[in-house]
Parts: sequence; C-alpha cells; structure tokens
Amino acid sequence: MSNTPTVNNNSLEEDTSGATKAMQWFGVFFLIYLLIMAVGMIGTGFKAQTAGRAGELFEFATNPFTGLLIGILGTSLIQSSSTVTSIIVGLVAGGLPVETAIPMVMGANMGTTITNTIVAMGHINKKKTFRRAFAAATVHDFFNLMAVLIFLPIEIMFGVLEKIGGMMAGLFIGVDASVKDANFIKPITKPVIGVFQDLSAIIYAPFANIILIILGVLLIFVSITVVGKLLRRLLVGTAKEIMHKAIGRGPLSGIASGTIVTVLVQSSSTTTSLMVPLAGTGKFRLKQIYPFTLGANIGTTITGLLAATAATGANAIFALQIALVHLSFNILAVVVIFGIPFLRHIPLAGANRLAKISADNKLIALGYVLGVYFGIPFLLIWVFGLIG
Repeated sequence: MSNTPTVNNNSLEEDTSGATKAMQWFGVFFLIYLLIMAVGMIGTGFKAQTAGRAGELFEFATNPFTGLLIGILGTSLIQSSSTVTSIIVGLVAGGLPVETAIPMVMGANMGTTITNTIVAMGHINKKKTFRRAFAAATVHDFFNLMAVLIFLPIEIMFGVLEKIGGMMAGLFIGVDASVKDANFIKPITKPVIGVFQDLSAIIYAPFANIILIILGVLLIFVSITVVGKLLRRLLVGTAKEIMHKAIGRGPLSGIASGTIVTVLVQSSSTTTSLMVPLAGTGKFRLKQIYPFTLGANIGTTITGLLAATAATGANAIFALQIALVHLSFNILAVVVIFGIPFLRHIPLAGANRLAKISADNKLIALGYVLGVYFGIPFLLIWVFGLIG
C-alpha cells in the first residue's frame, strides 16, 4: 500500500481564497491611506501656491450658481462624486473658502446620478424594462434637484449649512482649529507628502506646488477607482444581500440599508446602479427603491469625511467643515423632502413621467443625459462667465 499523503484540494482552495481576501483587504486600507495622503498633498500644494490668496483664484466660482454647475459638470465627467468631494476637501484644506465650496459639493451630489442613468440606458431596447429602470435611475436625479432648489437659496441667504458644518467641526477639532495633538493622521502622512514635495521640486522646481496638486489629484483618482473595485469584489455579495432583505421593509429600513451599503462599497453610483436592473425586471417597485437611493446619498459622504482627516493646521477645521456640510445637506434633504408627504411624491411623479416619455421616444432619454449633465452646465458656465 502506498503511504503517499493525500492532499485536500478544498482546504488548499480555502487557504488560497483566505490569503487572497487578506491581501485585498490590505489593499483597501492602503488605498484609503493613499486617498488621505493625496488630499493632504492637494491641500499642501494649493496652500503654498496661492499663498493665502485661494479666494482670489476662485473668484469665478464665487457666484454660487457657477460653483454648482462646476460640481455637476466635474462629477459628470469623472462619474464619481467621491473623487470630486475629496478634491474639494483638499482645496478647502489649502485655503478655498467654505462658502465657495458648498455649491460645488451640492453640484457633485447632482452629477453623481449620471452613472445609474447610463446603466438604465442599457435596457433601452426593451420598452417596459427600460421604463421601470429609467424611472428608478432618475428618481435620484429629481430628488437631488429638489434638494438643491430648496437648500441652495436658503444657504445663499442665511448660510445655514455653513453654520451647522462649522458648529459640528468645532465639536470635533476645537474652536482654536488646532489638531496638532489630536490628529493621528499627520505623523503617518507628512513624511510621505514631504517626499512627493521633494520629487515635485526635482521634476520642475518653478511649478513644484502645481505638480504636487496634480499628483494628489491623480492619486485620488487611482485610490478611489481601485478601492471601489476591491470593495465590490469583497462586498457586493453582502451588499446585494442587505439590499434584498431591506428593500420593501419600509422607508427607514431602505434609507438605513442604502447608507450601509454605500459605506461598504464606497460608491453611491455602485449602490444605485445595483438597484436599476432589479427595478427593470419589476422585482421591486419604484416606491420601494426610492428610500434606498436616499440612503446612498448619505452613505457617499463617508469619503469626504475620510479625506478631511488629512487636513492639518489652521485650515483643518474648514476641511472637516465642508465634509460635514456635505453630510448635513444630505441628511436634511432626506428629512425635509422625504419627511413631508407632498414633497416626497414629487421625485416619484417626475421620474415616472420622464420614464414614460423616454420609453416612447428614446431620443428624449439620450437628450436628457447629454443635456442635463453636459450641455446645460457648459452653456450656463459660459453665460455666467460672459455676465461677470
């Protein structure tokens, strides 16, 4: 008889799978570190480049409507509100006024809905499926549009979100805006940021700060894109399970699960895009999916909050403030719009109407995507530029 030991292939596969998952989780944490460091690079480079004159540099965006349109257009082009808000947090850390940044963040909220709308376009050849999918995608659009229509005028007149964000940031950081003793991120990011500063100077010293900002933006792109892919591999199964269990169990359950799933996968676009095919098949009704999209709005703010931990010095409180403004805006929008029955039904009615028209005439759907996300913002930015 042979004494050759037998090998348990299932055990080997489990070990390999476990090691792969461990490496993927290590990659996730490393990429989050890169994200935080990249935001710090943008803040450092922007602060040094503007020498305290960041407000002057962004005078073109002091018109809140221009800032809003920049947020919409930037997010539509990049297809990631997380990337745009992280860049905005970095700019605020470098001296961009919070007042100027708030409409940009609101615009990013609107622009992020393009991804699930494009996903819905994939069903365009099946009329009934497309109608249901397009309604599920655009209910997010109508809700975010209503949020801006309500809160942007209030913000312009009274600065409510800026005050709420400032008060909350003060609780975390302190009124002296000093985080030297409290910020544990600085010791692990500052040395690496210093290396990139030196590298930028070696590349081309006169534009070292601009190169540092560009490198920071590129790192944000890479880190958010790759971490999203890794988290989708690791957690999309879990996310789908949470979604299937929660949708249809009531609005509070839908909002909570939408928030949790988006925090897990670090992308509201992914969360809402997961729902579009389910809506298309008719598995879930629009009213059941609607609260889930609102939770996705809240969950997506986690990236900006993570990015704010990179800020140090006097502007740290402002970086945290804009991240908390984003969170406050999305929570208040849910409370006000979803909490008032009359307002709650407007996005549903708008999405259903647009989906019906678009299902009958596919060119309207295409015109909607190209016009709302690209054409109108480009045109209005140009008009505002001519005016002022």
